[in-house]
Amino acid sequence: MKISASTLAVLSLSLLRSVRAFAPANSRSAAFVRPTSTSVRHPTARHMASVPRLTDPAEQLLNGVDVFIFDCDGVIWRGDSVIDGIPDILAKLRAAGKKMYFVTNNSTKSRAGYKKKFDSLGLDVPAEEIFSSSFAAAAYLEQTKFKDTGKKAYIIGEVGICEELDLIDVPWIGGPDDKGKEPDMGPGGMLHHDEDVGAVIVGFDRHVNYYKIQTAQLCINENPGCEFIATNLDAVTHLTDAQEWAGNGSMVGAIKGCTGQEPTVVGKPSPLMIDYLVDKLKIEKSKICMVGDRLDTDVLFGTDNGLKTCLVLSGVTTEEKLLGEDNKITPDYYCDSINAFFAKEPASV
Repeated sequence: MKISASTLAVLSLSLLRSVRAFAPANSRSAAFVRPTSTSVRHPTARHMASVPRLTDPAEQLLNGVDVFIFDCDGVIWRGDSVIDGIPDILAKLRAAGKKMYFVTNNSTKSRAGYKKKFDSLGLDVPAEEIFSSSFAAAAYLEQTKFKDTGKKAYIIGEVGICEELDLIDVPWIGGPDDKGKEPDMGPGGMLHHDEDVGAVIVGFDRHVNYYKIQTAQLCINENPGCEFIATNLDAVTHLTDAQEWAGNGSMVGAIKGCTGQEPTVVGKPSPLMIDYLVDKLKIEKSKICMVGDRLDTDVLFGTDNGLKTCLVLSGVTTEEKLLGEDNKITPDYYCDSINAFFAKEPASV
């Protein structure tokens, strides 16, 4: 069902036209992160020195940064619980004249949906400061003029992607409508797919099933020119604050495995949002800091795009992993949480 046009829709179209096109999937490699060992390594002094802890936030970070880009899960909240102290820190940053944007690779909600979540957590964040990977998928289709092809998109994912595609009038099938469906796998059974599907978008889906996987592989393998798009490749995610849960990387991996195709990834670490912000704000990338809890998406997003980076330990990445000898992705600084931005932390020993 389509949602009505609103102020957010007008903002969407204006924003979408200003961003740059993505590089095609075949021009870059989209690699999965290998699982790390569960054994704990004790980092050596040499590795400890390679990533400094944030101990003097004003001098190390705040004085040289005009724009902060925050990941949400593991930085602002965990599951449906805001991390202690975050509302006060965001208020202090605004009072200091810092611009802020909030980016999430979770595609289950649209930007309108995330605005409601911010509000429910008592966080006063304007809609125009929110970027979700569901929006990034719509932005990519807008940039590649997908609507002009007359094709439709098949969605493995939840309502967030559907709502964002509705805002740009791109027809879609699948998504929540395919929840609970089962293909006929008896003798002679087959699943008939829509030959007008020109793109398969894979986002996080708590109701992923074999029907959806089979439909996606048929569209990609049998529809000429059908594109494989992933909102992100996150290995794990925060559905609750009690434990980590398998992320969209597991769903993308299933489609990659049965098609042999690499996806076009539109969420972090894609450069879409950075290109937009630099163009909109006319600001140097060196004045922007990416703050996140993941090395392979958040920190890589920052380093690949020439930003300052700060890793927080309030999410999925541990200090042992960050400072371990196997880690090759290093932020400029790290701290326990963004509460450290206005409080000196003791150096780690």
